[in-house]
Amino acid sequence: MLWGTTRQNTAQEMSSVLATVALDGVTLEGTPIKGMSLEKGVLAAPGGKPEELVGAIFQGAASDGTRTEVAVCSAEPVAQDPSVLSYRIEIWDKKKESWENPCIANSHAPKPKALALKGLWDKRGAHQDKPGTFTFACENGVIAKCVHWGYKPWDTKDGQPLQALHQACTRMARADYCGNGRSHTREDNIIDLYDAFGIQARTTTASAHWNPSKISFEAAWGPDGASCLARTREGQALEAILKECPGRFETGAKDLGEGDQCQVRRKSQRTETALLRNQSYDKERASAAASR
Repeated sequence: MLWGTTRQNTAQEMSSVLATVALDGVTLEGTPIKGMSLEKGVLAAPGGKPEELVGAIFQGAASDGTRTEVAVCSAEPVAQDPSVLSYRIEIWDKKKESWENPCIANSHAPKPKALALKGLWDKRGAHQDKPGTFTFACENGVIAKCVHWGYKPWDTKDGQPLQALHQACTRMARADYCGNGRSHTREDNIIDLYDAFGIQARTTTASAHWNPSKISFEAAWGPDGASCLARTREGQALEAILKECPGRFETGAKDLGEGDQCQVRRKSQRTETALLRNQSYDKERASAAASR
């Protein structure tokens, strides 16, 4: 399926508003709320409804460790999947002495909201379990995008947990080949992703922004980055990626089937176990498609 990607500078910027948000220490109109839980993307108090949390104040910390308060201003079902809630949040800016939406607006989401996901993502873009904490992930970042694309980390497919698939999706969306948190894509770069679970299928039909005859296989992905590459999304030489993460890849063609053929692959790892694959235009064709 076709999607546009977004480039950010670091793993935290690409994915989350805050490094951590605590499930304890929550207040509503000055009254403490105990026993808060987060299940399948939905925050709730014992015996309460999610919408009753509007106005609740959570305690959070930014990626630099700065403590801040986070207010829930609304809680609404996501249009494409009502089982998931999106939250309009604001954080208290001590310098400005005002509440502000920390999610960066763009043309696709002028008033961006956030999803709530368990745990946190470190500076290398890796998910970390941390009981009692969660992340508010802005809908313009890849953590939330990968949920919207069908990879809910709390869900299962044919009995298989999707946590690893969601993590692989965040690597793919940012073209984080080395799994080190470094992005090799740019805003609105069109990609076609398809997976081993049948959640997203390869796009074969032409459209205004997609010509299957002019795209090619880019890479296969696992939770810690690319398992093999045919080329880079932005036109960097494969040698540059090998230098970025020395000892990770080795040269050597590998046919994955369906026309997907790698030129470099992970050492001592079976590329057949890749969870995701993607196609894309090369840099020149991507620029031409985006300008239409």
